[in-house]
Amino acid sequence: MTIGNRYRITVLTSRLIRMEYQKCGIFVDEQTQAVVNRDFPAVEYTTYHEKGNLIINTGDLVFSYDGEEFSPEGLSIQVKETGATWHYSVVYGNSDRNLLGTARTLDGADGGVNLEPGIFGENGFAVIDDSNTAIVGDDGEYTSRRGQGIDIYFFGYGTDFAGALKDFYKLCGQVPMIPRYALGNWWSRYYRYTEDSYNEMLDKMAEENIPLSVAVIDMDWHLTEVDPKYGTGWTGYTWDEKLFPDYRRFLKNLKDRGLATTLNLHPADGIRAFEVQYERMAKELNFDTREEKAIEFDFADKKFRKAYFKCVMNPYEDEGVDFWWIDWQQGTKKGGSDIDPLYLLNHYHYEDRKRSNNRPMIFSRYAGVGSHRYPLGFSGDTVASWRSLDFQPYFTSTASNIGYGWWSHDIGGHMMGDKNEERLIRWIQYGVFSPVMRLHSSCSEFFNKEPWNVSSPYREIMGEYMRLRHKMLPYTYTMSYEAHVEGKPLIQPLYYKMPKEKQAYKQPNEYFFGDNLLVGAITKETSKTLKMASTNMLIPEGRWYDIFNGRVYEQGRRNMYRNIDNIPVLLKAGGIVPLSLEEGNGVANPTKLKLLIGAGADGQFNMYEDDGISMDYEIGKSAITTITTSYDENRNVTTVTIHEATGDLTQLPKLRSYEIELLGVENGSATVVTPEFSPKEEYTVEIEGKLSVNIDYKKAVFEILENAWIEIMEKEKIYSLVLNSASREECKNLIQYEDMDLELKDALMELF
Repeated sequence: MTIGNRYRITVLTSRLIRMEYQKCGIFVDEQTQAVVNRDFPAVEYTTYHEKGNLIINTGDLVFSYDGEEFSPEGLSIQVKETGATWHYSVVYGNSDRNLLGTARTLDGADGGVNLEPGIFGENGFAVIDDSNTAIVGDDGEYTSRRGQGIDIYFFGYGTDFAGALKDFYKLCGQVPMIPRYALGNWWSRYYRYTEDSYNEMLDKMAEENIPLSVAVIDMDWHLTEVDPKYGTGWTGYTWDEKLFPDYRRFLKNLKDRGLATTLNLHPADGIRAFEVQYERMAKELNFDTREEKAIEFDFADKKFRKAYFKCVMNPYEDEGVDFWWIDWQQGTKKGGSDIDPLYLLNHYHYEDRKRSNNRPMIFSRYAGVGSHRYPLGFSGDTVASWRSLDFQPYFTSTASNIGYGWWSHDIGGHMMGDKNEERLIRWIQYGVFSPVMRLHSSCSEFFNKEPWNVSSPYREIMGEYMRLRHKMLPYTYTMSYEAHVEGKPLIQPLYYKMPKEKQAYKQPNEYFFGDNLLVGAITKETSKTLKMASTNMLIPEGRWYDIFNGRVYEQGRRNMYRNIDNIPVLLKAGGIVPLSLEEGNGVANPTKLKLLIGAGADGQFNMYEDDGISMDYEIGKSAITTITTSYDENRNVTTVTIHEATGDLTQLPKLRSYEIELLGVENGSATVVTPEFSPKEEYTVEIEGKLSVNIDYKKAVFEILENAWIEIMEKEKIYSLVLNSASREECKNLIQYEDMDLELKDALMELF
């Protein structure tokens, strides 16, 4: 640490430097909204002066500073890996070719929005500004900063994305474990449900064999038709007994069906005289109720906050509300506080929910750097359009650049737009391979997403994908654990693992979904002639297998064409994806699992399990089942071993069976089913199968031609070339040089 009269420079790592300039000479050592830890291991670096400048050489960075008020001429840092030099600026973001982070909300967006900076840049550096966030006192209360000054953090990690994220989380706080139920299917709709109609909807979902894990009750759970003298009906805390005559019975029924429950909040108008909690709140706060004035909502006020949780939130939680949807704090900073009320809501709601060993979760908008400590994110009310869908894969993966890995979107769009069932299915397909799968829509009678209101074949496809989302719980929950302990977001931009490939930075719809899957979201309409839609993908090194159609891909860039029933989801060779084979609601650790395995390479997956809802994982009450696969090229044999589970085995079923599907071998795949055995035992199976070159290309060409709306004679001419070709390579060459529609040729060439 180097300190001057008005500046303080702290080398946290060889690639992370904190820079403060305070005219009053008083620096901040407390935690802030963004930063909760500066206790890093000691760093070796050299300090000297040259031409009147302070020089700090960390081995990775060269820091130069003239000792005056920060300026572009007087403060710079060179990143040795890239050779690029940062100069101080009051403007951050794209001026430094920042790769961007995320935004507070997508409310009202019909397409893209401006994003705040992240910790990565194409020049190998980025800066986050912590100058204006509140600080935390010893009593846990947030207060404004002392004086005015500059407090910034320079990240100079080049292309070491994993290393930068680990240090970011060390600085700004670890990503918490989320409850297991968050990773299933959520049903959400802004709609005036009754207890009976909601239960009827759930019964129909069960008839459709669509499993759910979270029931979202929008604002109509509470009184919304109120006397105008009290204001509007947006804020409310009293159950509407006309709709829910016995809310305790309703909440218990949801729990009995295997669902967690969240209720919507718009808290800005405070506790008004008609609320059932009004008198009790007033007593707690010694508030005069004679004039029936509202008890002002002020989360910066500790007394109000304590009474609010005691009288309003906690009783409902004890009766079955699992977490709260903090939809908006329209009000503004209260009682002289200049602290963002959204941040205060997120922080204190999250912390309060820890009582009684609950694993906390909230559902709220992003409130700036450090918000990853309070999952999950609600991205807001988007317009239902192709533009909105097209932006969301990029928006979600880029959020990882500021450590924010748990966004939840209104799948299908929230409002306006038009009815388009093809777009709904593409949005659902993306939603299944996004952090949180939550269908939602407005209250319009014409904007409904219930499967029985969706026409065929979209209805059937919707069901298949929602069942797949539920099946993926063992995989996604393990990835949530890796996000917690390793600092690896579930969604990662392509360039995280292909940093030297320039094209990887230009693939907005392609991203890694956990360690082993690569997804290409389709966000454009189906071609009117091909009757398929496409997305562009850059395939990393190695062999990759599409989990839906079995196609084999190797390194390169290409357009991927798909019918409405699937999108490209690629499993790498050696990759392992555990799936649950349990049916129905609920998220218990399964007794029957399926393992998807990519043939052709060795691999390992450490499946993580605990009780899914408590804080007991922090004291070791969890179990790991290690699954390994090894490939013997000489024997064309893949050996799969399910090792003895370690840790707290009381978290696991006493017996389990596995269905093992090996992708990428001749005939597409090979499947083996194990008998039931104890997690205390090890089980090994050998699966014979020569690696497949690819699918039956003649059959695949026929299917593309059969599906396309083009001239019959054109189809026959092309198919004749295929049938008469002597080999795959000859067929590829014939198609490549044949005069035909370019889009059709592109789709056919994908097969080769």
